[in-house]
Amino acid sequence: MFEYSIPRMGKRIDVVILIKHVIFVLEFKVGEIEFKSKDIDQVYDYALDLKNFHEPSHDQFIVPILIATKAKVSSPCSPIPPAYDKIFSPINSDLKSLEGIMKQILDLSTGKLIDPKVWKEGRYCPTPTIIEAALALYNGHSVEDISRSDANAINLSTTSDKITKIIQISKEKHQKSICFVTGVPGAGKTLVGLNIANKHSDESNDLYSVFLSGNGPLVQVLREAITRDKVRQEKERGLKITKGAVMRTVKVRIQNVHNFRDDCLLRPGPPVEHVAIFDEAQRAWDLDQTQKFMKQKKGHPNFKKSEPEFLISCLDRHSDWAVVICLVGGGQEINTGEAGIGEWVDSLDRSFPDWKIYISSKLTDSEYCTERELSKIKFRDNVQYDDDLHLSVSMRSFRAENVSFLIKKLLDLKPDESREALAKVIKNYPIVITRDLSIAKNWLRTHARGSERYGIVVSSQAERLKPYAIDIKSPMDPVHWFLEGKEDVRSSYYLEDVATEFHVQGLELDWVCVTWDADFRYSKTCWEHRSFIGSRWYHIKMSKRMNYLKNAYRVLLTRARQGMVVVVPKGEIADPTRQPDFYDPTYQYLKDIGFQTI
Repeated sequence: MFEYSIPRMGKRIDVVILIKHVIFVLEFKVGEIEFKSKDIDQVYDYALDLKNFHEPSHDQFIVPILIATKAKVSSPCSPIPPAYDKIFSPINSDLKSLEGIMKQILDLSTGKLIDPKVWKEGRYCPTPTIIEAALALYNGHSVEDISRSDANAINLSTTSDKITKIIQISKEKHQKSICFVTGVPGAGKTLVGLNIANKHSDESNDLYSVFLSGNGPLVQVLREAITRDKVRQEKERGLKITKGAVMRTVKVRIQNVHNFRDDCLLRPGPPVEHVAIFDEAQRAWDLDQTQKFMKQKKGHPNFKKSEPEFLISCLDRHSDWAVVICLVGGGQEINTGEAGIGEWVDSLDRSFPDWKIYISSKLTDSEYCTERELSKIKFRDNVQYDDDLHLSVSMRSFRAENVSFLIKKLLDLKPDESREALAKVIKNYPIVITRDLSIAKNWLRTHARGSERYGIVVSSQAERLKPYAIDIKSPMDPVHWFLEGKEDVRSSYYLEDVATEFHVQGLELDWVCVTWDADFRYSKTCWEHRSFIGSRWYHIKMSKRMNYLKNAYRVLLTRARQGMVVVVPKGEIADPTRQPDFYDPTYQYLKDIGFQTI
């Protein structure tokens, strides 16, 4: 098969050859005299993609081969035995050596014969990163192309179709509607929002939609990734285009919610969009935070609305119809002034009695903290609960779907239930613990293959990791951290700059090192919450701040797609700010649950 398409990556494999029981993945670099590391990673990525997401390839040997057509390999090396999942490490070949390499592989391995017809017609069930998904959508792929369709998950297209139907009904019936979409961490809520915005991106159409997020790093990274990809494509076509011109069009489609809010402050009329999609809606500001900001930064001393109420009011300015879509993560509030989803419900009850409310059936779960608010609207006749508005299975980790459940039980101090959850997770998803950061770094490097991304994440309160060269106040650019390659010191690969919960929320890596400081300490009855001020740790006593810190660790511990290592330092007896008993109970708790130690 020539030019074999991989929808998730938006690329094509030069040649796929099926011989007996082996899948050969060939990447040709015409005119090249050497084998570049980026090209080796490219062919490795193709092999990994087939292994992970193409069902007929799951149990077969896969051999990635890079051919530099002008290179001369004096004596081809014997292939290194394949990894546990039957993927060979990439093999470098010139034109003359290719036949001999393929024969050698076939002689070294045995297995089930591949039926070419079955293989070609086999189901492709991708699990893209949010960056890959955004690129694929903006390159014309549908959400069906880049999402799982197996029986274990509600397909993203089901939820997308439900929202599309709500938009159509709202337009036809001239009604104003709000829709709450929930999902476990990594379930694809952001992807659903991007899909709707991408589907309705024509400003001349009254279905025109805008994707809004208050998550600055997410907005920056997605905009930059899409812009770079578009510029690359245009250059490959021989067209001249500036990065600035592309970025201007991308910014219109993916906006920071605060820019949208500020524009509505300046203009009294309705926004151009009839549909607004708010990502991570639970992080919108409460009344106190909004009033404080409006007074100090915008010159509005008498502002009387929380951010959710003001944002709904902006769409309410339309005389005919409007739709607000709130994408909601449970237990994801991580910063001062974030209101939670209850403020959206309170705003509807207080100020928008005529709005139709579509609610995920899981919004009643304890992690969303909306029981009190939902009770206020339970008797409204324009409230509808719907199972299709909840995404119950994590798409972030294609290796283990129950990681978020495990982390929830771990943070809720339920060791028995955590052990049961861990037993299901570790079959396909390695999680290990260590006291040594250098061991953790080596673990990341040895487990990642191809261009699989890895990095170190820490709590924004982790002030006493400086002895390990981790400084949370050191400037870090999430665009470089998430998008640059292995050769760039600013990238996550270098394991020098670290990301906090504010940088990584909504994004993910393949392999993660979570370095656990003394800000969040285990005790038998509860977690102890601390903040380091000046030269010592202080107890955090406000329940909201305690919840933010717990949620920060929830975010950090659910960023990895393929596996993670958790570092709990040993501390230092001579340092009163890093006493061993600040760290030992946390490490022992994780060990007792059953995490493997390295």
